[in-house]
Amino acid sequence: MDSEASTVTRTDAPRTTGSRTLAWSAGLSLALVVTVLGSATLGPVGIRYEVVARVILDALPSLSFTVPATARTIVMEIRLPRIALAAVVGFALGASGTVMQGFFRNPMADPSIIGVSTGAATGAVAWIVLPITVPFALGLQGAAFAGALVAAFGVYLIATESGKTPVATLLLAGVAIQTFLGAVISYLLVNAGESLKRVTFWLMGHLHNASWGDVVTTLPVALVVFAVLAAYARDLNVLLLGENEAHSLGIEVEHSKRILLALSSVLTAAAVAVSGVIGFVGLVVPHVMRLLVGPDHRILLPTSALAGGVFLVAADTLARSGPAELPVGIVTAAVGAPFFLYLLRRREVHAL
Repeated sequence: MDSEASTVTRTDAPRTTGSRTLAWSAGLSLALVVTVLGSATLGPVGIRYEVVARVILDALPSLSFTVPATARTIVMEIRLPRIALAAVVGFALGASGTVMQGFFRNPMADPSIIGVSTGAATGAVAWIVLPITVPFALGLQGAAFAGALVAAFGVYLIATESGKTPVATLLLAGVAIQTFLGAVISYLLVNAGESLKRVTFWLMGHLHNASWGDVVTTLPVALVVFAVLAAYARDLNVLLLGENEAHSLGIEVEHSKRILLALSSVLTAAAVAVSGVIGFVGLVVPHVMRLLVGPDHRILLPTSALAGGVFLVAADTLARSGPAELPVGIVTAAVGAPFFLYLLRRREVHAL
């Protein structure tokens, strides 16, 4: 009887996890759609929900609705590219933050912990301040993306010895590289001259120049990398037990670590390159979702990604709704920091 019960439990566990993942993902996807529609209605010219919905549906193949030309221009050419990019960047930062916290087994880890964000900032600031060019006319985004990847893989090479990459060494190397690149950014800021305002605005995180081109460039990278990361969710669960335990359970530890680190770095780099440095999304969102859905990365990873999209769309809507537009990084920090301190006071952030 016990054996039968045990068999039923083992068989039902993946089914239950799959059902919970599907239910939570469906709910958060609906929340994302509602947030996007609500965000598109807000601005200097108010547009009703049903008009926004008709404009979006009219843009889809094989569908046709009668919509005012002015509303179509405002929604499709001004607001929706920015909202869509906020959703994609939030999705990427939420997913990479979840992976980084699991990888480092550290609740304070976020996508910037191995210098990815600082590397992107260095590349972007250097491109703005110095007379440098990027191959293939990739411009500011290309410089930021390249800087992020150089920093991430530089940290990895520094921390790797004899084919092994201890997590503690990786963390310390990341802190050292961040500090060094911070000094480089400070030097460039001192010599920025008339470019200082542009540099400062980029460093605060922004989405005001978003275009459909940014969305088309970033979305495929985010979806493909996320799909591969999702395939490693079980490995991430086992790595939380410790590397020796993971190895004894059949996980190729170093191979999985290289894949997780490389993909989460690419995901972060793709997001930061088009939006600047936006803090707290990758740190706070995974914590909130962990409280709601638990620590299993098979459900935590997709829900954190979707919740990151919802959070950043809402934060950017707030950033552009005031008398003067703010960089979205200010809003995420202003909202995220007090909420994170609240979690700390409640001792909710002490384990993964």
